[in-house]
Amino acid sequence: MRPRQQLRKFLQRVGNYTLIPGSTLSLGGSDDFYRSDPHNPYHTYIEQTYGTKVVTASVHINIGIDDPELLMQACRLVRVEAPLYLALSASSPFLDSRVTGYHSTRWGLFPQTPTNVPLFTSHAHHIEWVEAQIAAGTMQNVRHLWTSVRPNGDRRPYDLNRVELRICDLVTNPISLLAITALIEARLWQLLENPGLDPLTNSIFSHSKLLEVTKNNEIAAATSSLDAPLTHWQDGRSIVARDWIEEIYAQVWGISKQKGFSCFLSPLAKLLREGNEAQQWLRLNSCGFDPRQVITYAQVAMAEQELELEDKLCPSLLA
Repeated sequence: MRPRQQLRKFLQRVGNYTLIPGSTLSLGGSDDFYRSDPHNPYHTYIEQTYGTKVVTASVHINIGIDDPELLMQACRLVRVEAPLYLALSASSPFLDSRVTGYHSTRWGLFPQTPTNVPLFTSHAHHIEWVEAQIAAGTMQNVRHLWTSVRPNGDRRPYDLNRVELRICDLVTNPISLLAITALIEARLWQLLENPGLDPLTNSIFSHSKLLEVTKNNEIAAATSSLDAPLTHWQDGRSIVARDWIEEIYAQVWGISKQKGFSCFLSPLAKLLREGNEAQQWLRLNSCGFDPRQVITYAQVAMAEQELELEDKLCPSLLA
């Protein structure tokens, strides 16, 4: 909490500025692209190619795995279940003071690049594919892989050491963010103990159909978040995102307890019960509050939450 409060103080010294929750420019200004490094050619390419669709805020969650083959396996599982983490984190129902029809406008509009990214079968497959994309110009560099999840490391694509989940909207509540992170970590521990969770070997769908199902699930989660009807990657059944998350929560609770981080996972139940930020804001909007009023309320609530949690977050969670 202290770094965020220090940033608030800095903004107040600079002028009449504050921090705004959410992952999009909820109140306006989405037509303007301001660059911190105007002479960077990669940034020029991004601006000219994608415009302001990339002007968003998000949180990227990284989980360390140093074995490259286990890392690829983890990326496959997280990729097909990434819509669940989007459903938990959605916080961008507004753009330019309008209700957009999305719970995550950010992910609904974000230009995923390249268009077709496979489930990598091995580290060698990943290296070969990335090199081919850069040679073809569909990726400008190794960073230009904008999907829900990607392997990351000190020298991509060769030296890799972590799963990077990129799909989540900005989560301003630190307890909720810790809960989402704990769910991912527990799920990956479950995968390490049960390699049968690998989508390449434990799905009724072909590789191409699995990618189509995952893409459709992402669209559904961006639109309706926790209430989204999704297709389960293992058996093809239809399941609401909230129910699917509850199933996984029940499966991994024991693992989180055994590994000593169940205290971080347990607040997920409250998040599922009360809804994510997008759902809470849309409820206020349905009661007659316009987007500006909702965001104004939310930014005040965020600041108050920081003060409340500053000195007791870690002691309470680690007690």
